[in-house]
Amino acid sequence: MGKKRHSTGQVSKGERRSSMSTKNCDPGQRLLNQMDALEKGKNVVFTMENPNKAETNRQFIKVKVEGRQWLKRRENFKPASGSND
Repeated sequence: MGKKRHSTGQVSKGERRSSMSTKNCDPGQRLLNQMDALEKGKNVVFTMENPNKAETNRQFIKVKVEGRQWLKRRENFKPASGSND
């Protein structure tokens, strides 16, 4: 048994398309899409800045909102009655 041989032919340049899609880069559009998903009763994960500045290892936190519970709370929500007329 001899040494393994390697190909001396074609070498890839490494130019490949990114595997991640970057269609919706706009953070405002992302938020609108998340709110639309909540309206449909889907679960959504919001990413926001960490309010606890003492935790230096966690700059952002994830907040999970369950769509069905959000819809129930929204149905029962009654705005404060005020005389704006």
